[in-house]
Amino acid sequence: MAEATLRRLMNELGVQPAMYNRRKNNHYSSYKGTVGKVADNLLNQTFDATSPFTVLHTDVSQVRLGDSTWAYMSVILDQATKEVLAASVSQNPNKLLIMDTLSQLEDNLPNNFNPIIHSDQGWHYQLEYYREKIDSLGFIQSMSRKGNCLDNAPMESFFHLFKVESQPEIKKCKSISQFTQFFNKYVNWYNNDRISNKTKNMSPVDYRTHVLAA
Repeated sequence: MAEATLRRLMNELGVQPAMYNRRKNNHYSSYKGTVGKVADNLLNQTFDATSPFTVLHTDVSQVRLGDSTWAYMSVILDQATKEVLAASVSQNPNKLLIMDTLSQLEDNLPNNFNPIIHSDQGWHYQLEYYREKIDSLGFIQSMSRKGNCLDNAPMESFFHLFKVESQPEIKKCKSISQFTQFFNKYVNWYNNDRISNKTKNMSPVDYRTHVLAA
């Protein structure tokens, strides 16, 4: 992406680049040991999916808002197209947040797809309610190795990108409702306007349309 184009798109979104300090922003970890069932790692850091809706990644991350409270984001990402297929925000990283994200995915995913859905070993993804839900949808569960964030690199990359590009705007959010509005706007921009060389200089949505039409 040309620098001028990037600046224009970021200006339209009201985003300015900023230095992001991962330690300072307290990277969220949902790992609480083995509290349920740990699925096999089916991907083994193989991130070469080319067909949309076949391999998905999910994770939860957090940001500190301008009023010093935390906001938690649950996202499901398509590995092949980098498109965000579902995204939810909450003040608490709880069951409701995870199930809302899955509900969005169920609405957005076309019929007759049975993707792998890969996560870390966070407690949300080990418990019966999550496993039963994805099983009912025909999904195949996969999990990273314990403490290995590179096994879920596409999700790590998305959250890092969001925080780097959006830190000034995040600090302007004084409530969860303000942040939710901003995050939804960012996801819409990311899906429809943010081009990348990984998607042949197309946005994720345009790239998905291109691949499915080929």
